[in-house]
Amino acid sequence: MANVTFKGNPITLLGNEVKVGEVAPDFTVLANDLTPVTLDNLKGKVTVISVVPSIDTGVCDAQTRRFNEEAAQLEGVQILTISVDLPFAQKRWCGAAGIDKVQTLSDHRELSFGKAFGVAIEELRLLTRSVFVLNAVGEVVYAQYVSEATDHPDYEAPILAAKALV
Repeated sequence: MANVTFKGNPITLLGNEVKVGEVAPDFTVLANDLTPVTLDNLKGKVTVISVVPSIDTGVCDAQTRRFNEEAAQLEGVQILTISVDLPFAQKRWCGAAGIDKVQTLSDHRELSFGKAFGVAIEELRLLTRSVFVLNAVGEVVYAQYVSEATDHPDYEAPILAAKALV
């Protein structure tokens, strides 16, 4: 399991760490219109999954904006941001921030994604910062669990991994 801290304190991640070469585990999250989104919905396209604790915090805001900028330059790649924020809050934030290339998805209901990918923080009921890239058939080709959840992820490596697949 990935060793991760939150503001310097060790945290417990629920689920199993996802590794490169594995088939991504199934999950169900909610789109901003409350429709369910599963792994099957992602297949057919290269997918970057940016995971943040809450889009209403500085680093999460910056991370989502950065991936939105990257998404504008990538054809054949879908970029998602998953958090436990309510779908209504995600939609409001995207509208206020002008985010229109990244799709925000909510894992608030069951922590289905968080537990499937080993990113659910038991102590806080948030998701730890991480980035995954899936190929068009749903295999994990890149996985990063940020060791300090309040730090920025590596932005370049997942984008390069995605570009190599299209």
